[in-house]
Amino acid sequence: MATRKSTTASKPKALITADDLRFLSQYINTPSPTGFEANGQKCWLSYLKPAIDDYEVDTYGTVYGVMNPGAGFKVVIEAHADEISWFVSYITDDGFIYVRRNGGSDHQIAPSKRVWIHLRNGEKIPAVFGWPAIHTRKEGKEQAPDVKNIFLDCGAKSKKEVEALGIHVGCVITYQDEFTELNNRYYVGRALDNRIGGFMIAKVARLLRENKVKLPYTLYIVNAVQEEVGLRGAGMIAHTLHPDCAIVTDVCHDTSTPMIDKIAEGDYKCGEGPVLTIGPAVHNKFLDLVINTARKSNIKVQMEAVSRYTGTDTDAIAYTRGGIPSVLISLPMRYMHTTVEMVAKDDVENVIWLMYQTLLNLKPGFDFKYLK
Repeated sequence: MATRKSTTASKPKALITADDLRFLSQYINTPSPTGFEANGQKCWLSYLKPAIDDYEVDTYGTVYGVMNPGAGFKVVIEAHADEISWFVSYITDDGFIYVRRNGGSDHQIAPSKRVWIHLRNGEKIPAVFGWPAIHTRKEGKEQAPDVKNIFLDCGAKSKKEVEALGIHVGCVITYQDEFTELNNRYYVGRALDNRIGGFMIAKVARLLRENKVKLPYTLYIVNAVQEEVGLRGAGMIAHTLHPDCAIVTDVCHDTSTPMIDKIAEGDYKCGEGPVLTIGPAVHNKFLDLVINTARKSNIKVQMEAVSRYTGTDTDAIAYTRGGIPSVLISLPMRYMHTTVEMVAKDDVENVIWLMYQTLLNLKPGFDFKYLK
């Protein structure tokens, strides 16, 4: 039987390699809008494949890799694959395009942004969110950006010309902004929520394979679809897999930036470690295991309290079937649902290492029952 690594092992100094970073950049830059995640999933799977024994794709596009199949006890590590986007909802006779949200897209950041309009055949058309010039707006009577007044301009002169390009009601729209690094401290880009999570769970799987760890259970590495419209993919796949427990990773807010009320939102900061959530959907005994693992592994963590729900796939998984013991390990993020989502590189490494060490600590005989 293979030896399991000690949970006191130190995190490698170069946990994220140059190859990892090249994949992360490619993955973030690959559009994966809610309901249309296929291209992002293909990119993700190409990175995951060397670590897994098998994989499956469900009917709506959730992809999961399998390690050590058939072991009996089943564990899931999960992130979501989709990014917020827009739909074409109306085309004017003059060729301007009005939009509808696909997920929680922020209307206030849209004006002057460059976008891709994705056609059914896989092609994409460039466009911009237009906005009246400052010279033409009257002080004190300016309209704020709103879903009802933001619009796209693809350079067409008429509705007929727009349609000739292949654009129609229902075409999905993503921003053109791409992945970058900032001050050698942060990763920045659109759709880090939550493709950075997809990267982290895949990296955990690769670490297990590289370190020749033989887990005493089956591990599913799940990249779920449609989180941004109601946690849909996670609910479907949890019902399908019916795991014994699940570790979910997503992003949460860095509340240290201007204009955020810490009393209302909590006090969390990029660079200060993973955020562990306490709330009804989070299994307390499982959470204790994660907290103890963080302590033994010298990983600093931040704590978050939630009321009725976490707002993540944790809720969908935890309440599936008769209940699936679940924990949430979050990555602090600045400027969520913008095109400059921002996370600390140190936090990314620490989330990866905490998940990895937790999997080493978890045993099939772990007692999730509250009462005996």
